[in-house]
Amino acid sequence: MERTGRPRGAVVRPATARGTRAGPPPMPQLEGVEHRFVDLSGVRVHVAEAGSGEPLVLLHGSPQHWWAWHPVLPRLAERYRVICPDQRGTGWSAAPRRGYTCDQIVADHVALLDALGLDSVDLVSHDLGAIPGFGLCYAHPDRVRRHVALGVPPFFARLDLRILPAFRHLWHQEVVALPGLGPAVMGRGRQPVARHMLEDFRVDPAALPPEDVEVFLAQFRDPARARATSATYRRTVISTVGHILRGTHRRTRLRTPTLVLVGSEDKVFSPEASARSLAGHQAYADHVELGTIDGAGHYVIEEQPDRLVDLVLDFLAKPLPA
Repeated sequence: MERTGRPRGAVVRPATARGTRAGPPPMPQLEGVEHRFVDLSGVRVHVAEAGSGEPLVLLHGSPQHWWAWHPVLPRLAERYRVICPDQRGTGWSAAPRRGYTCDQIVADHVALLDALGLDSVDLVSHDLGAIPGFGLCYAHPDRVRRHVALGVPPFFARLDLRILPAFRHLWHQEVVALPGLGPAVMGRGRQPVARHMLEDFRVDPAALPPEDVEVFLAQFRDPARARATSATYRRTVISTVGHILRGTHRRTRLRTPTLVLVGSEDKVFSPEASARSLAGHQAYADHVELGTIDGAGHYVIEEQPDRLVDLVLDFLAKPLPA
């Protein structure tokens, strides 16, 4: 089934993509995309790939999986070998009971690069995916040539008091992180919190239509994936926020050339808040740029795919700093 606004060849199966307590739903299909599974120290990770050329890794946010990239994947694949892994516990990757710290997820990404024979890559990350994305840049700067982070500032960011009122929109993070309650509100009934995360941070509802919302919600009906997401918020998201507030990462310089892109209507990291958080970045990073995508909220991939691709390609085409 095709609909206006989808990349050519995109297919979603909303009638069968509900997922069950036995595992993830059927895989949505996109023309030109191949799928493989890579064993990373006993954890089976799903990877969607398209195109050829220099490697470009895309790290999805929450509550999504590789399908988040389908609005931009065809154009990016015209120039790059695009690699979209499902983070452990999401999509079609395995959901073990342990291993949801930022350090472990970064280790997964390093192991994936090794398994694919890639010494270094360009990187684009969104939302929660930017946490291990920045973690990879800090811990393994030789593996990432450039990094485009969508909707999330670098770890050295200073969060001044003016941004605190916007944090009321992130109430779901503490709820999802709670053992027992978090998996329940993500995976049971109408899945209210997961639905809130998908539907309440966009400007244009048509950018995340019901069939796409369903493709993302379906994964959490598998209790293992609902538990995995709760553990990720508990052990990666909440702990990283604490490190940012304490300034932990200001002790380590960010060497990777970085572009931070935010939607003009993002409820939390607005362009103004992002600019304030990056003030004085020269003391903590070699090269950081900030850009705004007009007409988008937090879901810049779905809301302004063409503008996003233009900005990403422009940044990746720049010569690397000496």
